[in-house]
Amino acid sequence: MPYEAGEYDVIVVGAGHAGCEAGLASARLGLKTLVLTINLDMVAFMPCNPSIGGPAKGIVVREIDALGGEMGRNIDKATIQMRMLNTGKGPAVRALRAQADKYLYQQEMKATMENEPNLSLMQGLVEQLVVEVGVCKGVVTQAGAIYRAKAVVITTGTYLKGEIILGELRYSSGPNNSQPAVELSNHLTALGLETVRFKTGTPPRVHGQTIDYSQTEVQPGDEVPGAFSFTKSSARKMIEQLPCWLTYTNPRTHEIIEENLHLSPIYSGMVKGTGPRYCPSIEDKVVRFNDKLRHQIFLEPEGRYTHEVYVQGLSSSLPEGVQQAVLKSIAGLENVQMMRPGYAIEYDAIVPTQLWPTLETKQVKNLYTAGQINGTSGYEEAAGQGLMAGINAALNVLGREPLILGRDEAYIGVLIDDLVTKGTNEPYRLLTSRAEYRLLLRHDNADLRLTDKGYQIGLVAEDCYQQFNCKREQIKGEIARLKNTIIKPVEETQTLITDLGGSSLKDGIRATDFLRRTEVEYTHIDQLIPAPVNLDDLVKEQVEIQVKYEGYIEKAILQVERLKKMENKKIPNNIDYDAIPGLATEARQKLGVVRPLTVAQAARISGVTPADVSILLIYIEQGRIAKRSV
Repeated sequence: MPYEAGEYDVIVVGAGHAGCEAGLASARLGLKTLVLTINLDMVAFMPCNPSIGGPAKGIVVREIDALGGEMGRNIDKATIQMRMLNTGKGPAVRALRAQADKYLYQQEMKATMENEPNLSLMQGLVEQLVVEVGVCKGVVTQAGAIYRAKAVVITTGTYLKGEIILGELRYSSGPNNSQPAVELSNHLTALGLETVRFKTGTPPRVHGQTIDYSQTEVQPGDEVPGAFSFTKSSARKMIEQLPCWLTYTNPRTHEIIEENLHLSPIYSGMVKGTGPRYCPSIEDKVVRFNDKLRHQIFLEPEGRYTHEVYVQGLSSSLPEGVQQAVLKSIAGLENVQMMRPGYAIEYDAIVPTQLWPTLETKQVKNLYTAGQINGTSGYEEAAGQGLMAGINAALNVLGREPLILGRDEAYIGVLIDDLVTKGTNEPYRLLTSRAEYRLLLRHDNADLRLTDKGYQIGLVAEDCYQQFNCKREQIKGEIARLKNTIIKPVEETQTLITDLGGSSLKDGIRATDFLRRTEVEYTHIDQLIPAPVNLDDLVKEQVEIQVKYEGYIEKAILQVERLKKMENKKIPNNIDYDAIPGLATEARQKLGVVRPLTVAQAARISGVTPADVSILLIYIEQGRIAKRSV
C-alpha cells in the first residue's frame, strides 16, 4: 500500500560515484537531500578496477576537487599506490592514477555521507517517479514509500535491467550479483525517454598468495606520491605503498581463447548490448589484434587487508572453466586460484541527447540523470556528471542560474557537451584527444580554472578558498619576479649551464627567458636566484609550466576568445527549425533533437554543416524566430 514517507528538496536515486557526488553537492548547498540506494553496503562500490584516475580521468578528479566535490579527497584517504603518468610527455597529458583500497574507499565515502548534516542516506529500490504535468515531483519505492521533492537526480549506473552473462549462463542482476532495477527502466521508457542497451565487463579476481611474482615485473608507486585533492588537510598519510605487477598473455593463451570463442557470449550472439571500444574483453583483443603475440596484464591488489588481486586486461565473459585455463597459461599464474570469475553485464542507458547541458531531461522538468545511465563508462566520468547534476538540481530549487562548464574550462565540460550534443553509440570514455583545448585543461591547474566557480556556488569552504588565493598570489608574484630579474653570465651561471649541456650566456638574460631553455628547470632558477619566501612545490610547478608554455597557452586562449563569439550567440529553446528555409534535412532533424542552446553548440552537432550554421546565424540575426508549438 503506497504511503507518504517524507518531503525533501532534492532526491538522488543511487549511491555509486555519481550519486555520492550529487547528494553531497545538494546537501552542502543547504538543501534537504535524500539519497536512496538499493543496498547501503554498495555505497561508492568499485565493481570494476580498484583504481581512480589516469589520462583525462585523473584531471576530472582534480576538477571535481576544485569545484568542492569529494572523490579526490576520498581517494587520497584510501590510496595504496600513487603514480604520475606520462611524466616524459608535456603537461597537457600528465595525470595521476591511484590504486585504491576499494573497501576503505567505500567506508570513507559512506561515513562522509552519513556525517553530512543535510543528507539522509537510506536503503530502498525506486521503481517509479512522481510526475505531474511533465514535472518530476518525487519517487515511489518498491515498498510503496512516496518521497516528494522539488528535483530528482537518477544515478543508477549499470543497474537498469542489469543482466550478468557468463558463458551460457545469463541472469538478472546488478554488478557483483546485486539486485537490479527493472521497473524503473520500464517507467522511464513510459515517460518518453529513449533507452539503448550497452554492455561492459570485468576480469577475474585471483588469490594473491597463489601468484608467482618472481615471473612478473614489479610496478611500484612514485617515490614521492602526489595527491588528487588540492586541500592539504584531506589526505591521510599513506602507511606504505603496495606494488602492482606486470605480466603478459602469450600464444598459448590466445590459442585457448580462439578454441573457445564459440562459447563466448560476445561471439555466440547472446550479448546484444554495445560494449566499450577502449576497454575490450580479452576475447575481443585476441580477435581484433591477432597480429600481436602478447597483451599486457596488470595484477592490482584490491586492498591492503585482502588477498584478492584484480587481473587488469583480462576482462572476459567466457565460461568459468575456460577463464581458469586462460589464467593458468600466463606467466606467474600457473598455479593461481581464481576467487571470482569475470563476467559481462548488459544494462539500459538513456540516449544523452535527450538532456540539456545542465543534465536535466528535456522530456520531464526537474528530472536529472548522471553517470553510466547517460551512456558513459568509468567512475570518474560518473562522479563528474553526478557533481554537476547535483549542483544544477540544487541551483534550480534555489532559483539560481545553472552552472554549465565550457569545453575550454574543464574536461567535465567536454564530457557533458559531447554527450548532450553528439550523443554516443557505445559506452563513452573520456580521452585527452577529445579536448581541443587540452593545453589549457591540465591536471596541475584545475584549481586555477575552477575554484572560483566552486566558491561562488557555495561548495568551496572559506578556509580552502583562502588557501587557494594564497597559492594564486604566490604564483603571480613569482612569475613577476622572474620577469623583472636578470640572470647574469657569472661563473656560477656558466658552470650550471655547462653541466646541463646548454650553451653559455653572452649577456644577461631575463629569468623567464632562461627558464624557457629546454635544459633548465625551476630548481635551477631557485639555485641561482632563490625566491624571497619558501614556495610550495605546487607553486613552483605552476610557475615553470606557465613560463615555459606561455606562447602556446596564449595561442590557445586567443582561439577560445574567437570561438566565444559563437558561444555567446544564444538560440531560443522553442525555435522551429522546420520553418528555416535552406537548412538541410539532416540538420533540421539533428537540431530539432538536440535543441542546442548556442550557435557554437549547434556547430558541434554531427550532420550540421558550416553552411547550415551560416543560415541559422542569418536567421537569428534577422530576428525571424518562428516558434515551435509545444
